[in-house]
Amino acid sequence: MEKIRIGTRGSKLALWQAEHVAELLSKGGVETEIITIETTGDKILDVSIAKIGSKGVFTEEIEEELKNGNIDIAVHSAKDMQSELPEGFELIAFTEREVVNDALVGLDMTISLDREDLVIGTSSTRRVALLKYFYPHIKTVSVRGNLQTRIQKMKDGACDALLLAYAGVHRMGYDDMIISKLPLDKFIPAVGQGSIAIESSSSLSAEKKELIRKYVNHDVSEKRLRCERAFLRKLQGGCSIPVFALSDIHDETITVKGGIVDLEGTKIIRKRMMHKIEDGELAGQELAEEVLAAGGEEILFDIKEKLNQHD
Repeated sequence: MEKIRIGTRGSKLALWQAEHVAELLSKGGVETEIITIETTGDKILDVSIAKIGSKGVFTEEIEEELKNGNIDIAVHSAKDMQSELPEGFELIAFTEREVVNDALVGLDMTISLDREDLVIGTSSTRRVALLKYFYPHIKTVSVRGNLQTRIQKMKDGACDALLLAYAGVHRMGYDDMIISKLPLDKFIPAVGQGSIAIESSSSLSAEKKELIRKYVNHDVSEKRLRCERAFLRKLQGGCSIPVFALSDIHDETITVKGGIVDLEGTKIIRKRMMHKIEDGELAGQELAEEVLAAGGEEILFDIKEKLNQHD
């Protein structure tokens, strides 16, 4: 069996993810090689993702390498994946999911979201909008770049604390800087948060796909993520649209909660849907339909209008 070539972005977190996948494969006796690729999202750091355009900002160059056959698989944070992949690509596996919460990260462990003059750094439209909704007194500033860059910007005084995905902070060993995990009843995470997605070209050999699924894929995480991604697909939500969803599996049932919040943080729509596990994607789709029917369509239209003004 020839080795599996893994494509990844070059940040420390992206490399950690690629190495994690390589380690899972090596346990099955599969040889791997990691190839780093720079993406648009890595190059443009002075503009928000929403302004660059949400589709494929971290994936386009990597997909080019997949298409050309220079790599076999690409490793991504599942939450960075666009709602629909371009023709000829597919997601073939998802790693076991880490804690899904957003986390407040900083140097002062006494910081609370109730503090009056708090300035929080985040580059996520979802986090900004949810903060405006639940904590309107908080000021947010856009802080982009890899995790180490963001932490340095905070240390340099750009903000009092950062709002980040717990998974990335934990994987990079910054647990001592986690002030608190944000409650899931308020801060429902981005679709797929906490899991690593494996993308391949549709033409990847069945033998390689089978090996990757056997050693990398986590069945329960996959069912949850495919449910959430069905919700995202129906809403046509990219990285710059503040939508959120989280599914859980108990016994034979999958429950998914999700919704949308407007950019100003004045309106939020949240719904929940339950189905049998095998109908997880249907649950995600029906949840999206409920959200759209309850006023989500107007919010979505308004958000897209505002984001297009940045173009």
